[in-house]
Amino acid sequence: MALGLPDAITACLFDLDGVLTSTAVLHRRAWRRTFDDFLRPRGEPPFAESDYLRFVDGRPRYDGVREFLASRGITLPEGEPDDPPDADTVHGVGNRKNDLLEAIIRHEGVTPYAGTAPYLRAVEDEGLGIGVVTSSANARKVLDAAGLSPFVQALVDGVVISRDGLKGKPAPDSFLAGARLLGVSPAHAAVFEDALSGVRAGRAGGFGLVVGVDRTGQREALLAHGADVVVEDLAELL
Repeated sequence: MALGLPDAITACLFDLDGVLTSTAVLHRRAWRRTFDDFLRPRGEPPFAESDYLRFVDGRPRYDGVREFLASRGITLPEGEPDDPPDADTVHGVGNRKNDLLEAIIRHEGVTPYAGTAPYLRAVEDEGLGIGVVTSSANARKVLDAAGLSPFVQALVDGVVISRDGLKGKPAPDSFLAGARLLGVSPAHAAVFEDALSGVRAGRAGGFGLVVGVDRTGQREALLAHGADVVVEDLAELL
């Protein structure tokens, strides 16, 4: 099979932001502005790239808020999912980030990486199942804007994770749910992830192959967290 995959693999589960589309950069910008606006009045150092990679990247939105604030010794009340974006609650901070992200997407659009469509087309031509597993609640908008929705047979996103009470990455629950939707066992599915938490989730779920996608120069970290192979773009697998 000209896909860089073992013959036993019959389905592919892709993270979205940073794997299929360049929206990971947009997420990072929205998180930085959200947290910097929150931290500045408190006299805290600004949000750093290392903070994003360690505490936020790949996690469900509110989990990212909790993890990062805990790293600074800050505790906020949970609040409610419909909290306004200026509320000093976990949900308020998370909703502020989401509002910023949606504004950025509206103004700048969404661009898939160069190798995304060719690789998805090749996977489709080989008859393998295609699923997207992402912590983002904006997945459908992003897939539509990038022209990738026709490839996707199963979607587990932030909406599904919340609705079904799934544990977010690095727990394997969302990837396992994606495999179930495609009717395959984990051993016959490949996971494609750019986040360390996502790679850990793929390894913890017992998937047949975990592909790390290195967009930020963290090849060794992806391997250390459980990736079987690391590429800089999906086209390298063709």
